[in-house]
Amino acid sequence: MKPSSPIRRVAALLCLLLVPLMVHAASDWPMFRGQPSLAGTSDAKLPGNPVLKWTFKTGGPVKSSPAIVGGKVFFGAGDSNLFCVNLADGQKVWAFHSDGGIEGSPLVLDGRVFFGSDNTNFFAVDAVTGKEAWRYGVEDKILSSANWVQPASGNSRSVLVGCYDYRLYSFDAATGKTNWIFETGNYINGSPAIGDGMTAFGGCDALIHVLGLAKGEKIKEIEAGAYIAASGALVDGKLYVGHYENAFLCVNLKEGKIDWTYKDRAFPYFSSPAVTKDFVVVGSRDKRLHCIRRATGEGVWTFATRGKVDSSPVVAGDKIVVGSDDGRLYIVSLADGKEVWSYEIGQPVQSSPAVVDGYIVVGSEDGSVYCFGTK
Repeated sequence: MKPSSPIRRVAALLCLLLVPLMVHAASDWPMFRGQPSLAGTSDAKLPGNPVLKWTFKTGGPVKSSPAIVGGKVFFGAGDSNLFCVNLADGQKVWAFHSDGGIEGSPLVLDGRVFFGSDNTNFFAVDAVTGKEAWRYGVEDKILSSANWVQPASGNSRSVLVGCYDYRLYSFDAATGKTNWIFETGNYINGSPAIGDGMTAFGGCDALIHVLGLAKGEKIKEIEAGAYIAASGALVDGKLYVGHYENAFLCVNLKEGKIDWTYKDRAFPYFSSPAVTKDFVVVGSRDKRLHCIRRATGEGVWTFATRGKVDSSPVVAGDKIVVGSDDGRLYIVSLADGKEVWSYEIGQPVQSSPAVVDGYIVVGSEDGSVYCFGTK
């Protein structure tokens, strides 16, 4: 066997260096809600009694939920910057200045970071250097977070994102070329959930759209009863999502019908749910966190905060992490909805937490990102 050439040895070394950014380890949180289903669950072990490890100050509010991959934290801010900082100490690695505020959460995939801005562009930047790889211009702002899928044919993955120009876009992740574009009847505020060979999402047209992933063809269109600002979770062929007229739904995508509807007090849902084997946990603008029995839609418990809960909860083991507009980050017991821990940030926390082993990272309206860990 001939010895490998210097060029091949360098290429192999580069591949090894890029592995942490190309492979999503169990300790990573590479996107909004953690996984393409948007289920909002994690196998990570939370710190027993979290302490503040570091804060990072930006120039605008941080509604974007962080992504964590390879020991780096990626998040957008209202000052038009996408930031990359070290998870260990919060030190800045790089900042990419986009053309507008960034509310959607970044997706870290194959060594790139994908995100949209509120000034009509969708970007892909290099995760190591922060250099722009490509951008695509749309016709309105993007508040949706990106999702991804591996096509049945071809090597390049596809990235999906919704837009206020009423369209859902599918891009070739490598080149930025569109695979397909699906037009709806109104704004798409939330993110598309992916599972079972399809994507499902709600919009301000009060419909649940179910599309095939290969060509973006319509599979089903289901009446939701009110417009949907939140992202749903697609688990076992069902979409769990709340809408603006005070109801939370379990939508059977195969049968094209609503299996159950949960109603409590008359407040809308902007929070996205966390879905476990037995429960669905979601925040509401009634200032409470709701736990619902997944099989029946029956309420199990509620946890009261002092502000609306637009932050999307994450279930890690037997605990739930969620922010509130009362300026606090909470850890709540999944079993009974009792408070386990809280930290007063002071300004509304609408960002959804990112959770990996030993760390919780979340943004705040005060313009800072907070990292909590073990003392």
